Amino acid sequence: MNMLTKTNQQTSPTLPFYQPVGDECAIFEKAFKLKLPLLLKGPTGCGKTRFVSHMAAKLGLPLNTVSCHDDLAAADLTGRYLLKGGETVWADGPLTHAVRNGGICYLDEVVEARKDVTVVIHPLTDDRRILPLDRTGEILDAPDDFMLIVSYNPGYQNILKSLKPSTRQRFLALEFDFPPPKTETIIVSQESGLDAEQCAQLVRLAAKLRALKGQDLEEGVSTRLLVYCATLIQDGVATERAVEVALIEPLADDADIKAGLRDIVQAIYG
Repeated sequence: MNMLTKTNQQTSPTLPFYQPVGDECAIFEKAFKLKLPLLLKGPTGCGKTRFVSHMAAKLGLPLNTVSCHDDLAAADLTGRYLLKGGETVWADGPLTHAVRNGGICYLDEVVEARKDVTVVIHPLTDDRRILPLDRTGEILDAPDDFMLIVSYNPGYQNILKSLKPSTRQRFLALEFDFPPPKTETIIVSQESGLDAEQCAQLVRLAAKLRALKGQDLEEGVSTRLLVYCATLIQDGVATERAVEVALIEPLADDADIKAGLRDIVQAIYG
């Protein structure tokens, strides 16, 4: 089985919707042109992955997205030998595939992966731009149209899961946050089809809930959840119910905390 079955490989020319907040699109294009790796920092659901998808489509590049997790090892990115038809054959992983063929390899939440992953990507993040494959004896030179992007959520950083300075300083870095209210309203309306007035009210509610981050909540409401909520409302679900299943239940399990969140919803919607 090809290692790419573990990833999301996008080659569609369709341009995913993305509403720029600053000069992030221009910086991305400069990074690609100058063959520089890029690090995206920001909270869950603020648009990092959509940004990468948008830029990959805009530049006409294949996109290999890897969702990193605790069990993800370097071999999952580079490849391994597999039995096929009674023979042992080499199967490229998503990183090797991108280096051989060009395109973007995006490692989402890279700090979740095992430590050996950073060892593998280091040679691709300096002027060498190479990928050594110890198991095959190859040293692959990255083509001009290869780009490495990684992301992580600084809010979840701890002693055991953080990027070392020696790794961070190999990347250009863009910091993401939730969009300003007007921009977020446009995004939610565009993605859900719900009218701007109702979306603006959801965005105001999100601002109130995000203010609880670090107090009652570990994370604030993501733009992704706002889109889910607006999509439900647009499809006929009552606003109160849509808010409950999209903005309250995903954020908390504690009954008292959920009761407090409902009080905020009541204050916004009367």
